[in-house]
Amino acid sequence: MTSTCPFLYVNLHFITVFFFLIVNTHCHADHITSSGLMKKRVAGLKSAISKFSGASADILLSEGDKIAFGKHYLTVRETPGHTDGCLTFVSADESMIFTGDCLLIRGCGRTDFQQGCPKCLYDSVHDKIFTLPDNCLIYPAHDYLGQTVSTVGEERKFNPRLTMSKDEFVETMNNLNLPKPFKIDVSVSANLVCGLHGL
Repeated sequence: MTSTCPFLYVNLHFITVFFFLIVNTHCHADHITSSGLMKKRVAGLKSAISKFSGASADILLSEGDKIAFGKHYLTVRETPGHTDGCLTFVSADESMIFTGDCLLIRGCGRTDFQQGCPKCLYDSVHDKIFTLPDNCLIYPAHDYLGQTVSTVGEERKFNPRLTMSKDEFVETMNNLNLPKPFKIDVSVSANLVCGLHGL
């Protein structure tokens, strides 16, 4: 499957951006996606999310799908564990990836709600991300310390959670005892319908 993403037209006097597709890495529990509101404001804009997310979207993505933009594309890798529907997007030349909340810089997404599974997350990272080249740039969805990029080699070597054995990782993740996300009840139900629930 091939989809179309935003592209940029540059002129010396102005920049025009055309948006065709909004891609969600997963159904979020801590905030509401803007996909639905953007679709209302931009004619022809489509939304995409994993077919395993349980959410509605114009395009349901699966392993191996390609999202094309200009001469480039991103390949979809299913990376469940934080949620069932987590996706990672890999550039065609494997020089960069967008990991959502699956893999963060020196951390990873939590696994204690929304179909989370520490064993699945460990396998997703080790089988689908840590198999990429060492110099592949990692762009996570967010970072609480303001870091914006890492590499596969750095995370494979220095990520304190994902350098553990699988058993140690599962034990650690099962005992984080984190509070429930503040907006989970509102966010998940809204995000299942492209962020438009109750609007």
